[in-house]
Amino acid sequence: GIGMGMTAPVSITAFPAEDGSLQQKVKVSLRIPSQFQANPPCPSDESVKIEERQGMTVYSTQFGGYAKETDYVNYAAKLKSALGSEAAYRKDFYFCNGYDPPMKPYGRRNEVWFVKE
Repeated sequence: GIGMGMTAPVSITAFPAEDGSLQQKVKVSLRIPSQFQANPPCPSDESVKIEERQGMTVYSTQFGGYAKETDYVNYAAKLKSALGSEAAYRKDFYFCNGYDPPMKPYGRRNEVWFVKE
């Protein structure tokens, strides 16, 4: 019953298949605004969960435009290529992040994050 407004980034946990495409299971995460973090309101929908994301170090790449699934897959492949075989990061998932509201046509910011092991 409490409106919190939209926060950024909207973070989608992507689970890549062996060929780099995304499996159909995804998890969408929204940041709880600072004033609600100590005591977040309880979700009225049981499919909505509150979880605490631990601190992490990420390898990241940024790109613009209205991001589609193919864009995230392509930039994840570019990031993987740029990192080469020396960097240790989680291979079972990565984060696709969007920072802008849908009505913002220019200067959009999107990122792909690989979590460092």
